[in-house]
Amino acid sequence: MKNIKFSIKVILVSFLLLNQNAFAQKAKSDNGAEIITSWYGLQLKMIPETQGFVPPVVARAFGYTGIVLYQSILNNKKELMSLEGIVQELKDVPKTEENLNWALVANAALFTITQEFYGRENKINELDIKELFDKNRTKLQRFTDLNTLKDSEDFGKKVANHIYKFSKTDGGHLAEKNLFPKDFKAPPTACAWVGVEGQKALLPYWGNNRSFLAQTKDHNLPAPPSCEIGNTSILFSQALEVYAVGKNLSEEQKEIALFWADDAGKTFTPPGHGISIGLQLLQKENLDFSRAAELMMRLGLAANDAFISCWKCKYDFFLLRPISFIQTAIDPNWKSFLSNPPFPEYTSGHGTVSGAMAAVLSDMFGHNYAFTDFSHQSRGLKPRSFASFRDFAEEAALSRLYGGIHYRMSNDGGLKNGNRIGRIACEIKIT
Repeated sequence: MKNIKFSIKVILVSFLLLNQNAFAQKAKSDNGAEIITSWYGLQLKMIPETQGFVPPVVARAFGYTGIVLYQSILNNKKELMSLEGIVQELKDVPKTEENLNWALVANAALFTITQEFYGRENKINELDIKELFDKNRTKLQRFTDLNTLKDSEDFGKKVANHIYKFSKTDGGHLAEKNLFPKDFKAPPTACAWVGVEGQKALLPYWGNNRSFLAQTKDHNLPAPPSCEIGNTSILFSQALEVYAVGKNLSEEQKEIALFWADDAGKTFTPPGHGISIGLQLLQKENLDFSRAAELMMRLGLAANDAFISCWKCKYDFFLLRPISFIQTAIDPNWKSFLSNPPFPEYTSGHGTVSGAMAAVLSDMFGHNYAFTDFSHQSRGLKPRSFASFRDFAEEAALSRLYGGIHYRMSNDGGLKNGNRIGRIACEIKIT
């Protein structure tokens, strides 16, 4: 009888240990996507609070954050391949054969890269970053021994530090501290951009940065039309449309313009808007850890390279904005619905980055995936629904026509270029 009781006890203990281990492994996996969401959510919050984080800078930060995340948890699935040989000049990224807690790895890696981009000179951000790291760590360490905890965090930090060091060589390091370089001189071209109310040119050298993917940098867009004044001029016709639309905006068009404005210093900017959509769908579709990391990595690559290509185009052609053309040739008293940003017009940054990120989202979730975007609900803006990601990109681009910021040709050209870049980001092979 004693032997029977002893055997039952052994079986029961073994069963409990096996289930506890299974539960621990499941907790590691389930918590992974939650860790990703928490860090990206914090970055979205900190963007408007971080000095100099204009759209190209934000896109760059998301690009490196995605690479850090993906490379740090690479060994979570054996079939995944490194981005070395895919991302230009990326090499010697730390690797491991250890069986680590990958959620803890990601937590440490995202903590490190977030601290580098957002926390070094902002004490409030620094406190928020440390608080999130500790909060996530407390959740994750329950089923992890101290050695695995240490090894996991050490590896995550090592990967992040390596990639942050790599980021310093791309041409965009600390650009947020020098948004308006004093040595830049405007080219002596016809129809040249002139800043509204004395604006200086923002990040004029950004188009020279190293892109992540070699094929994305050149924009392959035609030169804009010459700015001849008269009804037969293409640019005159483009400006006349902006003028007419701006004079007769419907309430719906105003809502669209405001929903996609994503002003720097007030919001998480256009690349942040794309990331926000990605996070909403990541949670809605309950993506597993590796798939969620892949999504954020591809979105980051596309957003960063979209802004490099777009900025190269802007400063190659240095085209004036509709407000300058309209006030000179059509109506000196006309005002745009939205404030004009401080850089040349052609092509649309909103169109380019939205087109790029929509291409990635379409590839990940489907080309006819209907969704509702709640990105600005906390700011009092009504959610907007779309039948596809292409629809959201087209509306985001069109919003700049409603805002009086861009000619239609610039929105269309940006969408085309962005879609090209997004498709390149989708085509990289990681398995």
